[in-house]
Amino acid sequence: MNSRKRIAALLVVAVAGFFAAIAGNVHAARAAGPTLTIWVDQNRQTAVTTVANEWAAKNAGVTVSVVVKDFGSIETSLGTVDASTAPDVIVGAHDWTGQLAANGLVEPIYLSAAVKTQFPAYTLNAFSYGLAVKKLYGVPTQIENIGLVVNTALAKVPTTFAQLEQEALAFKHKKAGNLAIAVQQGSAGDAYHMYPFFSGLGGYIFGTNSAGNLDASNIGVANKAFLKNAPLIDKWNKEGLINAAVDSSTAQNAFIKKQAAFWITGPWNSQLLSSSGLKFKVVQMPAIVDPSVPFLGVQGFMVTKFASVHGVDALAQDFVSNYVSTPAAQLALALANGRFPANTTAGKQVHDPVLAQFGKAGVGGVPMPNIPQMNSVWSDLGAAWVKATKGSGATKAATAFKAAARSIADKIG
Repeated sequence: MNSRKRIAALLVVAVAGFFAAIAGNVHAARAAGPTLTIWVDQNRQTAVTTVANEWAAKNAGVTVSVVVKDFGSIETSLGTVDASTAPDVIVGAHDWTGQLAANGLVEPIYLSAAVKTQFPAYTLNAFSYGLAVKKLYGVPTQIENIGLVVNTALAKVPTTFAQLEQEALAFKHKKAGNLAIAVQQGSAGDAYHMYPFFSGLGGYIFGTNSAGNLDASNIGVANKAFLKNAPLIDKWNKEGLINAAVDSSTAQNAFIKKQAAFWITGPWNSQLLSSSGLKFKVVQMPAIVDPSVPFLGVQGFMVTKFASVHGVDALAQDFVSNYVSTPAAQLALALANGRFPANTTAGKQVHDPVLAQFGKAGVGGVPMPNIPQMNSVWSDLGAAWVKATKGSGATKAATAFKAAARSIADKIG
């Protein structure tokens, strides 16, 4: 073969190899398919991986990448992460919604009317945000709330607040060191654990406008109805029904050691209660003047803006809207974190009696406001309770809560 023919032959081989390589790369890319990246906390890694892979198996060529993050860092990192490593879907808390939506970091979610009926309206409202028109930004998967835990060997389960007050004080007076109601506050205060007392007296954080959206200019910390009932707080302080000096460990130890017949806590202590050997029941605290409903923490899944950047927006929306919302997925995801499912059908399948009781204790609860202005509420509201229930030298409740309302209004501006 002469040199010209050898060169021609080599060119044919080279060109063929080049196109074969391209074809191989295209085939590999197609075989790999799109990847959906999900950020999740350690507790739910296994459950989320299982649920996501079940969904992916029904979508040929799709893979999922479950990345473990510290739960609190998911919100803060979303605004600074590089797009190349950003998540398409995140597990998040409902009270992140306002800030994330306002910053354009999460996308609206669309659920069918049939799916929406499987969720209490307040769980969907928890993930809804909008100044003029509210939009849904997440599918709720679990609910977290406190309840009144009663040692049924030491006291009867109260059906009225008057009964609770009477039994709690009677137990307190039986022996030095006993507590009436073990509810945590401590020097920094705890507006979350005190919320059933607050709601029961007619208190609220923010009102709503005509469109049904939270209105940060309508601060209900010292509204007329609450102030009318505030003298009851002064009465409770005087008789020692609640005491601001009680912190988390004090409240827990008192109940476990039978130095308190009533303890206000949440499902994070379910295992402790179950292994305590105590006979107990969890209920919602009885109404005072109004229903004494707890704050609700709702967690769920959100689609981030990066799903569109990565070209997987339709997949992310399908996973969150159509799969995470199903009863089977809801049950698996909620139980993985020891919480009650948001989906009511899934809730009926919870067989753990303690978790089921906490779930019932949260019915009608108030989701913590998900607007950014809520950050200006916690410290002042907690401090008002501390000032009004610290025993000797306490500030009159009406005075303490009026001051808190003014301070909150100044912070919000």
